[in-house]
Amino acid sequence: MRDLLVIRLSLEFKLIFRENNMSTALVCASHSPLLHCYSKEPKSWDAIQVAYRETSAAIREFDPELVIAFGSDHYNGFFLNVMPAFCIGAEASATSDIGGYPGPLAVPKDIACAAVEFLRDNDIDPAISYRMTVDHAFSQTIVDMLGSLDRLPIVPVFINCITTPFVPFRRSRLMGQAIGQFAKTLNKRVLFLASGGMSHHPVRYYPAQGDGEDNVQAWQMSGGQNSDSLTRAEWLDRLEVMHHEGADMIARGERTAKDMRLNEKSDRQFLSTLCAGNLEEFDHWDQQKLVQEAGIGSMELHAWIAAAAAHASAGGTKPNVQLYTVAPEIGIAAGIVHAQ
Repeated sequence: MRDLLVIRLSLEFKLIFRENNMSTALVCASHSPLLHCYSKEPKSWDAIQVAYRETSAAIREFDPELVIAFGSDHYNGFFLNVMPAFCIGAEASATSDIGGYPGPLAVPKDIACAAVEFLRDNDIDPAISYRMTVDHAFSQTIVDMLGSLDRLPIVPVFINCITTPFVPFRRSRLMGQAIGQFAKTLNKRVLFLASGGMSHHPVRYYPAQGDGEDNVQAWQMSGGQNSDSLTRAEWLDRLEVMHHEGADMIARGERTAKDMRLNEKSDRQFLSTLCAGNLEEFDHWDQQKLVQEAGIGSMELHAWIAAAAAHASAGGTKPNVQLYTVAPEIGIAAGIVHAQ
């Protein structure tokens, strides 16, 4: 009788395991247009390529059924006339900005809408877009890690990281935490993919409010809707030209790591805190001080905090650092973390 009971319990456990297919993986990675147009190869180029290949292989092995991607924007899809703190895309396509890959994302509309409803029921209020435009802040990491924009179902989660007032790190953490709880209801293998950071300061290309030329400020305000604004084609051409110029300036030594606010000490502190799982510590970080030390690009680490909180909330393990390097030739300090 006892043996029969053990066999029955074993069979029931196996059946429950088959029915409960929920598991998560986490990947956070830097992005930069200069990865596509550097003038001088970074000293750590080979290490960067190896880290991307190994992380991409780990994703293929995990074989996600859904990707929830966290990212920002650089005035290509979101503008100052309406700048949400958070926005989830129910449909989305990527623009052709330098460093990015254009085309539609395979967004499962029902899951994206359900995520919005779940978050709002749990005291997080994201906007929703039925025609979201994303740029290289999403598309570069998606393609580099997954192979294409539409190979896997993707729910894009936008966080404002480009302009004040900044979202408190606490709010991004709580949003990620709620998304992790939502993911647990799906009975799927879910990859939380974050794109952005680490320290860098690209205000040469994306000036702060009031600092750009009139037609640039008008674009940042309206996305081409104002009569004095650049057109989309002119904005994209400006980015193309300026990033190539910037790459040449770096190669000639006219722009330095200090100019770009590349800050290894700040980045290492962030990685240590993230990988220890001490995400609530970020609630107390001084964001203005972080920008002064590590550039406006460090605000893109909101995406890492949200993704890591989602992974932890869903029961995932702590992440490990796959790569960290200060690479002025590509305008950033580059990092990759992974957990599965």
